[in-house]
Amino acid sequence: MAELLLDRRSAPRRRAGRSLVHPDWALLAVVGTLLGLGLVMVASASITVADRNTGNPLYFFQRQLVFVAAGLMLMALMYRIPLQQWERSGRGLLLFAAFLLVLVLIPGVGKTVNGSTRWLPLGFFSLQVSEFAKLFVAIYLAGFLVRRGEQVRNDLRVFLRVVAVLGVFAVLLLLEPDFGAAVVLMGMGMGMLFLAGVRLGRFAGLMGLLVLAMGVLAVSSPYRLKRLTAFLDPWQDPFNSGFQLTQALIAIGRGGWTGAGLGNSIQKLFYLPEAHNDFLFAVFAEEFGLLGVLLVIGLYGWLLWRIFAIGGAAERLGQCFGAFLAWGAGIWIGLQAFINIGVNMGMLPTKGLTLPLMSAGGSSMLVTCTLIGLVLRIDRERREAEASAAAPRRRVVP
Repeated sequence: MAELLLDRRSAPRRRAGRSLVHPDWALLAVVGTLLGLGLVMVASASITVADRNTGNPLYFFQRQLVFVAAGLMLMALMYRIPLQQWERSGRGLLLFAAFLLVLVLIPGVGKTVNGSTRWLPLGFFSLQVSEFAKLFVAIYLAGFLVRRGEQVRNDLRVFLRVVAVLGVFAVLLLLEPDFGAAVVLMGMGMGMLFLAGVRLGRFAGLMGLLVLAMGVLAVSSPYRLKRLTAFLDPWQDPFNSGFQLTQALIAIGRGGWTGAGLGNSIQKLFYLPEAHNDFLFAVFAEEFGLLGVLLVIGLYGWLLWRIFAIGGAAERLGQCFGAFLAWGAGIWIGLQAFINIGVNMGMLPTKGLTLPLMSAGGSSMLVTCTLIGLVLRIDRERREAEASAAAPRRRVVP
């Protein structure tokens, strides 16, 4: 009876404590800023192409606005779903991800654009399956590290089993081909394993083999070899294989310190292909200059710091699934942003990766917002646990 009275009396206090738990406003602020900048730049970078192709100068902006709204709804939904449900669904999500990656490779099913078969046509938009595959692999791997983390750290066979799973998904991505998504997937997986405590020597040896394998793959395909050689010296063939990169470099160089001003980009006027997608950053640099570039890089740095801080706080509280998932999200977003910016600046070969939260792209926007929603949920459960532990318990007289 005493325990029952204690539970009844403390229930209102627990509910009151939970009502005081609020989302991470700093994280939401930086996400909102990046989304806002992205919408402005999609409108600016695509206005001439949209007018020529559709007759509506704001076509791509309106389309992106719909995906941002849908992404925000998914973010809110993820904030409400307990992490335990995702942890239990890890195996099923992994199998579903494999099914999608196989389905898109079936002739007549997947949609091919510029030589790559990465999309499933759904009528109103095309689903890029690699984005959802990365999300489902991250959820599965976080749950696996919770269940068998000790074995992953100490048993070489279990460690290699995890690596084999990642390798299978990387091979499926390379068959599309989607070299950039394969790099992000492997980078995210290896990063999560490293943060889970895998021995540095074992980790370094595997990374060496992966780098060697990626190098062999890069030079074994004419498609990838052409991109690699264009990256090394784009000015050797500026009107063919090096055209996109040279136009991006011209845009960035023209921006100077403060940029040409919003809407005043020259390279977006049918010079720079995919100006509102993969090369949005180059148009942003042209219109806002070095100061704008530093602002965007700072925003991504702040975003990653908040995500990793949330993961660290969850780990200290013993919420390991949330910690691993947050760390995986941070590695994913950070690596993809780094690659996209590096490609735009001529530091890396062209990969076909969007700039998270800014570039046009429905699948990327939906999945990235889903990922942010999961991070917010991780932070919410951590705050609720701390509030519950800190709440005073009323003494009950027997």
